[in-house]
Amino acid sequence: MISALLGGTAAMRLAGKTYLPRWPNEEDGFYQNRLSTATLFPAFSRTVEVLSGKPFSRPVTWDEKIVPARIRDMFPDVDLQGTNLHSFLADICEEAMAYGLCGILVEHPPTKTGLTVAQERQQGLRPYLVKVAATSLLDYDSERVNGQETFMMLRFLEVVSERDPDNEFIVKEIEQVRVLNPGRWRIYREKRNDTDGALEWQLHDEGTTSLKKITFVPVYGDKRGFMNGRPPLAELAWLNVEHWQSRSDQQTILHVARVPVLFGKKLGDAPISVGAASAIMSEEDDADLRYVEHTGKAIEAGRTDILDLEEKMRQIGAELLVIKPGHRTVVQTLADNEAGTSALQRMVCDLTDAARLALQYLAEWIGESDGGHVTIFSDFGATTLAEASADFLVGMHKERALSDETLFNEIQRRGLISSELRWADEQVRIRAMPPPLPDKPTPSAAV
Repeated sequence: MISALLGGTAAMRLAGKTYLPRWPNEEDGFYQNRLSTATLFPAFSRTVEVLSGKPFSRPVTWDEKIVPARIRDMFPDVDLQGTNLHSFLADICEEAMAYGLCGILVEHPPTKTGLTVAQERQQGLRPYLVKVAATSLLDYDSERVNGQETFMMLRFLEVVSERDPDNEFIVKEIEQVRVLNPGRWRIYREKRNDTDGALEWQLHDEGTTSLKKITFVPVYGDKRGFMNGRPPLAELAWLNVEHWQSRSDQQTILHVARVPVLFGKKLGDAPISVGAASAIMSEEDDADLRYVEHTGKAIEAGRTDILDLEEKMRQIGAELLVIKPGHRTVVQTLADNEAGTSALQRMVCDLTDAARLALQYLAEWIGESDGGHVTIFSDFGATTLAEASADFLVGMHKERALSDETLFNEIQRRGLISSELRWADEQVRIRAMPPPLPDKPTPSAAV
């Protein structure tokens, strides 16, 4: 469901009856028309994007005295694909926010033994980070080692691109399963059996690693246990599907209401011509010819239902920003100077811990004793639900998805401005305000 919502209208249409049921006795042609005209209100995907972007509205920072120089040198390209550390962690946060679970795999390309550090740098052989999506994870085994849950096996799906040996202009996307064990890795691909031609997963490649551990770090949205996370916005996803269905019903009834039905009785057997220059005559006393139109009550009820769903979705998204007094971190408990943390702030704390462990694995791959840590911005908790939801409304207004008057009314409804203010009076005050002063150019800009 989450993958379909993130895929937008096209993915929801492709899911068909899974999220847009076909009603009893509904003709297939009518259903296909209803499905092909349905459009998704992207509440879930937009909320995931906005919330996961808040911690990265400021750059990720680190102490150069703590993080080794060899690791800092990797930050501009942590995945060997041109992604810097800030963007990489932002992608991880968005994945964990959407699915409730994600992973950072610290890998090192196969190397020959006996190479010096200079030779490894010259050949570009260094550890790098890989994002493992929740939808790619297949299986794992773990054991308690020295009081810590430790991976003994990890299995996940990955896709690699390879040039077709028979055609240099074709690149094939190949699915393969990677199996990791402490000090060992294997890759399986689906191939045809030479005997009966049946497709089966066969060993494609394998090797060993110098580190006798699985350098995988899980990242959680709403942690429920080891390798067990729940999407923090799961209820929003369900409401978004309900909105998808309700909006389809609303489109259908609008179509019906906009096309009136011509009703006639006792008009005789002669052909009837309907038009601006036509007249229809009948000698019957009870003859009648008129258009039958929808009363509109169901339309208004459907519109109210959709607006209620949109408000509920805004509230659920905003709740992750609300500071809750019952949730406190260890540092806050010791300092006793904070009221609490929001759910998103706790996610950021977990992500910071995961990044620290990933840096430690990078350090172990290159022979450093300590990888240091990074700091992710987390001072964005809203003290009230009204304040948090207002932030979303302002964002919609900036994107021209809300009018000035609607924004004013919604902010007023949340009690953030006086209920005695009137939009018409406020417009007069706005027009009477002097224009804003231009920003003074900085010395460098003036030059």
